[in-house]
Amino acid sequence: MLGVQDGTVETPQLPVDTQVGAPDAGAVAPSPASSPAVQTNPADDVNDIVVTGDSGPPKGDPLEQLNAKSFQTVQAVDKAVVEPVAKAYNKGLPRPVRKGLRNFFSNLQEPVVAAAYLLQFKPGKAVETAGRFTVNSTLGFVGLFDVAKRKPFFLPHRDNGVANTLGYYGVKPGPYMYLPIVGPTTLRDIIGDTVDKMILPFAVGKPFNSPAFVIPATILNQLGERAAFDETIQAIRNEDDPYTVYKTMYLKQRQAEIDALHGRVSDEPIVHIYGESIPTPGKKDAPKITLPDPDGADADEPVTDAPQP
Repeated sequence: MLGVQDGTVETPQLPVDTQVGAPDAGAVAPSPASSPAVQTNPADDVNDIVVTGDSGPPKGDPLEQLNAKSFQTVQAVDKAVVEPVAKAYNKGLPRPVRKGLRNFFSNLQEPVVAAAYLLQFKPGKAVETAGRFTVNSTLGFVGLFDVAKRKPFFLPHRDNGVANTLGYYGVKPGPYMYLPIVGPTTLRDIIGDTVDKMILPFAVGKPFNSPAFVIPATILNQLGERAAFDETIQAIRNEDDPYTVYKTMYLKQRQAEIDALHGRVSDEPIVHIYGESIPTPGKKDAPKITLPDPDGADADEPVTDAPQP
């Protein structure tokens, strides 16, 4: 018990052998060998989970590293060689001539577009496309002038082909690729586009299967599209990640074209990087280009400003 004397508290004294902290005479002290000392590290109290390692290429782009290298090489060649030639082409030929050449090459693909609509069981669009080809091939002087889109015909151009037909029936794009000369594409698109380009030479023959026609026609067609696409290319090069931006733009346009065949359109804008939607440059400055956000883009979602179904 605790004693109280003169307002003070007395604490009883314990025997030496029972005092707290005193060793027990009968106890055997553990040896260092049998009981190793445990040392604590303050860093061990932090329950952080650290994950290391490469997360791998993004979905849909398994060849990302190879594609990025190809993109850098092509852009370097383009900047050194193709861009100066395209700008000389743009300045050397009047706009009506450049527009006429683009119309001519576009008109050559109208039979392929019509055939694609037939494969998609859209006979109305197929007939309109065939009518457009007939009007422009005759009244439009072999397609140099797009008479069919004006009054009284009102037959607009629509992009279509084997790749779109595959996509229409649910064939996925497959891996994304960036190839020299071809540019951005996917496994589905490279197969479809190759078939599209082979139809006319095999169906008609000369001069469309002759190198004397094919080589200069391909060069003029590519230069015309490169000149029309110049403003967008310059904007892409100013981005932090031009490869991803370019890939995003291509995949979004391709998905928009296939969505349009099903009548699906959303409010998300797209930037066209090929086709009739790219205006032939004129004297006026091109409008400001708003590039898509690669981090928030999803090529599987439908987008707006798509070609008519």
